[in-house]
Amino acid sequence: MNIKISHILLLLFTVASDFLTKHYISTNLKLYETIEIIPNFFDITYVLNDGAAWSILKGQIIFFYIISVIALGVLVFMYVKTYYNDKLSKLGIVLMIGGTIGNFIDRLRFQYVIDFLSFQFGSYHFPVFNLADSFLVIGVGCLIFSMLLKKEGHYV
Repeated sequence: MNIKISHILLLLFTVASDFLTKHYISTNLKLYETIEIIPNFFDITYVLNDGAAWSILKGQIIFFYIISVIALGVLVFMYVKTYYNDKLSKLGIVLMIGGTIGNFIDRLRFQYVIDFLSFQFGSYHFPVFNLADSFLVIGVGCLIFSMLLKKEGHYV
């Protein structure tokens, strides 16, 4: 198994930045408090989520424990089995591992996840999320983009 130091550092960065931002929000804002950053577009809003995206499966903490452990196992397996020169896929997997660990830490500590990034587009308010969620989405995007490039015969 060949693990790059840069991947370990990225993993540590994702977990630490997620943890530190959640800690800052939870110690400096009151629950449901909002700080407007960009009017009618972006706010910091402290909320708790005991479900998944869009608060689906609310209160199913045992399910989230199990799915997190399974996801981490699958992601580590994918990392190990991904070709060394497939840099974009490896990057995506590391981001996904970091995001999974970040939210898993919250669920283990509190039985919920701290969310605070709030965007709105006109009258539509996107569900509040956190850095771990962002890392997961970016990681999935890297994997999809890598697959599309491979399909076209390019390797990144």
